[in-house]
Amino acid sequence: MKVLFVSNDPTLFDAESATRARMRSYAAALGELHIVSLAGPYARDEQEGNLFLHPVQAWNIFRVRALAARAHALILEHSIEVVSAQDPFEHGLAALRALQGTSARLHIQVHTDFLSPWFIRSGNWRSPSVRQPLLNRWRLRVADRVLPEAAGIRAVSERVKASLLDRYGSKIVDPSVIPVWVDALVPEPVRLPAHLFTFALVAVGRLEPEKRVEDILAALKLVIKHYPMVGLFIVGEGSERGKLERMAHSLDLADKVIFLGNRPNVRGLMSSAQAFIQASAYEGYSRTLLEAALAKVPIITTDVGIVGEVFKGYEDVLAVPVADPTALSLGIVGFIEDNAVRQELPRHAEDTARTHLASVGDIPSRIAADLARLVR
Repeated sequence: MKVLFVSNDPTLFDAESATRARMRSYAAALGELHIVSLAGPYARDEQEGNLFLHPVQAWNIFRVRALAARAHALILEHSIEVVSAQDPFEHGLAALRALQGTSARLHIQVHTDFLSPWFIRSGNWRSPSVRQPLLNRWRLRVADRVLPEAAGIRAVSERVKASLLDRYGSKIVDPSVIPVWVDALVPEPVRLPAHLFTFALVAVGRLEPEKRVEDILAALKLVIKHYPMVGLFIVGEGSERGKLERMAHSLDLADKVIFLGNRPNVRGLMSSAQAFIQASAYEGYSRTLLEAALAKVPIITTDVGIVGEVFKGYEDVLAVPVADPTALSLGIVGFIEDNAVRQELPRHAEDTARTHLASVGDIPSRIAADLARLVR
């Protein structure tokens, strides 16, 4: 089978990246995999066995047109049978346009819970205002156009599938639920950088509005009034970093928050923290929750992604509402004050994570079978 992915992950052009390793496994299962993605100016076409990478250089405002043109040429040149877009937004629209005049089938991957009200909502009276991009409103309209045209849809969780069926009903094909691949191997713990905290929190992820790291800072401000030994490590980069650094200073948290940027040893760092904390407004799946559970670190998280579907609140994790710093702060205090909970929940979470990963099977083979249905 010949498949083309329309991707939004330029790290696949790094031969040592986790994304490249994942694409190798997909290519082995599919037969022949081509991937077109925006990339930096130095990226070039590459072939690695039956994996073919095709970079596109374009300004953001022209990316749909550029991706569609390159994808259309590849469909004709390589007799592509299925085009799979990594989202139903810009990349889904590019894939839909690329299919015009060809016999290839359209497949859409839905990794984001974009039908959550928080996809366009900025906050509430309990939380800091975190303005979501205005682009998200346009993306909703694009998804309404693209998804009914798809011959196949992959959702990464039952939560996402349910939201799709609730909005579109019989207008779309029944989505398949195929989770995100997560490596069950746990790396050795990596010592956190030197600090004076006796209770270290770690937050991991892209520093973008939907991650609502502002809520974690607001929660930390509440906690240190009574527990000044608590501190926070933030792992990741993104457009919000400058804003978050300024917020930390304005809340007098400069000595309590350490920004680590991107780190290759994230999972090892998690193991050295006293708790993992996530405040996302929405998640399609949330791979980092599984990684934190495998690292045996207590978890505080908003009710997003696979919370409720895989992890149960107060059995595996402490789950709180979105945009509620007070609830986050109570979760932190709960772990500080209750050693039994801090020890028991991670044990349950690790067992739950391993059971889940064992049940999902071989993800590349499942994706290959899902795409092969469209060809048949």
